[in-house]
Amino acid sequence: MISFVYFDVGGVVVLDISDQKSWDGMKKDMGIPPQKFDHFDEFFDKQDLELNISKKVDALIPTIESQFGVQFPKNYSIQKELVTRFKKNKSIWPIIGEIKKHCPVGLLTNMYPGMLDDIYKKGLMPTGSWDVTIDSSLIGYQKPEFKMYEFATKMVGVEASEILFIDNSPTNIKAASDFGWQTFLYDPLNLADSNAKLLVLLQNSWKN
Repeated sequence: MISFVYFDVGGVVVLDISDQKSWDGMKKDMGIPPQKFDHFDEFFDKQDLELNISKKVDALIPTIESQFGVQFPKNYSIQKELVTRFKKNKSIWPIIGEIKKHCPVGLLTNMYPGMLDDIYKKGLMPTGSWDVTIDSSLIGYQKPEFKMYEFATKMVGVEASEILFIDNSPTNIKAASDFGWQTFLYDPLNLADSNAKLLVLLQNSWKN
């Protein structure tokens, strides 16, 4: 039984640049020397906790300039550069609409402060409101923390076992499964296959 469905944003509802090729392309365009790509990845990974909770990604610009020997144009924004590269995942929109005929839907996302607003402003999200939106930068928790799933469960008022969570991160999926949610690992590099398998899962649930 599925009584509520949570969607991740980046990599599911919106096609971000989480694949290595796209991320490397952005680093190149930022002026990061190729020999420093791995160092830059390590630097960003260390920022994740704060970036998804309270720290604005553009606050990293002075440190990046000094550590990686680059000079950004005046008023340059890493956040805007990221969102500019994001794309709509229109292929999942009909599925979201179909789910809403059967149960409420929500967003459960790790986000930099203000980024979800920028994504909406760019028109990347499907039309229609979400019943619940949980943004890590607004609540102080992030996936895969236990408290994130606990908070999200309380927000919808159903049993954990009746929540389906769709995410493209194996780490986040495992944490949700350990918490007792139903899960679906979405592959943004294989949209047709992911959408087909997700529909089968949903249709089997609706038959019961």
